[in-house]
Amino acid sequence: MRATVLPKYGDPELLTVAELAMPSPGPGQILVRTAASAVNPVDIEVRSGRAAANVNQPFPLVLGWDLAGTVVDLGEGTDRFAVGDRVVAMSAQMATGVGTHAEYVALDSALAAPAPDGVELTHAAALPLAGLTADQALELLAPEPGSTLLITGAVGAVGGFAVQLAVARGVTVLALVRPSDTVAVRALGAHTVLTDDEPLPAGIADALLDTAGLPGAIAAVKDGGQAVSIVPTAAPGPERGITVRMSFVEQDGERLDRLGRLVEKGVLTLRIADSVGLSGVGAAHRRLAAGGTRGKLLVVPALDD
Repeated sequence: MRATVLPKYGDPELLTVAELAMPSPGPGQILVRTAASAVNPVDIEVRSGRAAANVNQPFPLVLGWDLAGTVVDLGEGTDRFAVGDRVVAMSAQMATGVGTHAEYVALDSALAAPAPDGVELTHAAALPLAGLTADQALELLAPEPGSTLLITGAVGAVGGFAVQLAVARGVTVLALVRPSDTVAVRALGAHTVLTDDEPLPAGIADALLDTAGLPGAIAAVKDGGQAVSIVPTAAPGPERGITVRMSFVEQDGERLDRLGRLVEKGVLTLRIADSVGLSGVGAAHRRLAAGGTRGKLLVVPALDD
């Protein structure tokens, strides 16, 4: 099979397409023919070497956490899925050693969920990592219906899902975005839009979900409120009795299944910026690192055919 591989840490140009042995599903695993994966900031951290301390696999590495595809084989004792099922999954590549920028991926069936009906299978690859990150961070915050929640980076991959999930909970969402993103974030359901060209009002929110790495945004939280960040390098410090916590995404096939059903109901929308083949992963890294991407950059192996 073909896969995009990284022979050593460095620039995006190191990412090249190579022929690798076809994986075989082990006990409790499924073998998935990849319709699409996606490029995420964590892939840039691994490729550059900034996350090297968390990687325990030898080179060459196959990157990628998101997966959407079709089950083509089952390992011994696997009964959650059948051959032909459409699935989505998140593989925490640094922990599992299983990257998804490949034509075929073998992974534990517990990490997968049925792909949402009514959307293109390639587009379903936009859901796993960002959707799980947003949902788990909101669960940690547990905002009450009617409370006010400030979300930074509210049109990003994680922030966009967080806006929609919080609105579905009955939370009043204050969204912090660039001025050019006001229309987009209102379409996601934000109740109040704040722009980063103006100072944040102090004490306007009961809680903060920081997806953009803006520690100063804690100033907008009321005394005694709470804040959750998904950006370890830029978490706010505690102040004024505000509880500050980090949220790290966890693999969870059951939760991913619930998120897929929300996609089917129209609660969550899948936003796609562009699609590239396996040979375009390096260019996608540069584009994502440059900032301003709205929607997911998908990696579709069939585009190289």
